[in-house]
Amino acid sequence: MKRVIKWTIRLILLALLGWASWLFYAYWTSTNDCDQSAVAPPNPMKAIVSCEYGAANLQLRELEKPAPLDNEVLVRVRAASINPVDGHMIRGSWLMRPMSGMRKPKNTRFGTDFSGMVEAVGKNVTKFKPGDEVFGAKNGAVADYICVKADRAIVMKPNNITFEQAGSVAVAGLTALQGLRDKGRIQAGQKVLINGASGGVGTFAVQIAKSFGAEVTGVCSTHNVDLVKSIGADHIIDYTRQDFTRTDQRYDMIYDLVGNHSFSERRQILTPNGICVLAGIGGAGFHPESGGRILGNFKDAFQSNFTSQKFVFYIAKLTKDDLTVLRDLMQSGKVAPVIDRTYKISQTQDAVRYLEEGHARGKVVVTTE
Repeated sequence: MKRVIKWTIRLILLALLGWASWLFYAYWTSTNDCDQSAVAPPNPMKAIVSCEYGAANLQLRELEKPAPLDNEVLVRVRAASINPVDGHMIRGSWLMRPMSGMRKPKNTRFGTDFSGMVEAVGKNVTKFKPGDEVFGAKNGAVADYICVKADRAIVMKPNNITFEQAGSVAVAGLTALQGLRDKGRIQAGQKVLINGASGGVGTFAVQIAKSFGAEVTGVCSTHNVDLVKSIGADHIIDYTRQDFTRTDQRYDMIYDLVGNHSFSERRQILTPNGICVLAGIGGAGFHPESGGRILGNFKDAFQSNFTSQKFVFYIAKLTKDDLTVLRDLMQSGKVAPVIDRTYKISQTQDAVRYLEEGHARGKVVVTTE
């Protein structure tokens, strides 16, 4: 037995040494393409790059203007928007670094949501032409130009919204649509409570839930009551004056973008077969309570396996079909993106800082012109 214990300890120590050596090697060999892009390009465009972790290290640089492949569309970007996930990626938490780059970000481009005008198309592209106004999602969106595969997350922009509004839609709109429809299984006539109704995803969620025929209650601060009412909420709960879990009202769905109440507190305001969609942890940035809320979402989802009420979390998918659904909702006037502030591309650091303060009303947009 002593021999078994001794060899077991040796194997554990050897494994730990190997793991530490791998981390050391991965850290010091981690690099990106920033040094290559430091050379002045022959066909320059402006783009935001993240060569080092941290919002303070975002840089406006000149990169080579891309050329579309046969199945791609070249878009002249007019507007893009900042999402909480962008901040998480450039912050580079240690849990994410084995995937995103140990010492430096592997992916140096910044932003996902975009809107703009098609400048050129590849020879195999038939559904878009130069001059088309489009919006969608593509890594590296905060730039003068991006190339997007024509069959991916890019669709025609509705003519009744601005480029700034269209550039704010993809991530937040898809998160709200897929959470309510696919995870919450929303139905007409249901009572739906949206906790965090005034934020980027929340303002989309209120309007999308209304488009499905739900009776919507929005939870927000006093400052945002008028905004949430103006986008269609039937009832408003000001969380500075009332705890939404202390009520006799029962909801078919809680769409929770904050996660600031316990499993049992939310269960008591759900109907017997109600669903709580765990869609966020209280806005952008990483705050003292963020870690606990992330772990709480996992715990709540696991606990709900033993109850009739379900707690579910998810990651939104950037799909062309669902962007088309959002386009149609905007074209019909049922959804209108809410813009809080607009920044120039040279002010991208300021845009990220503002979003991560956690008080944005709707979306924060960056324009390239």
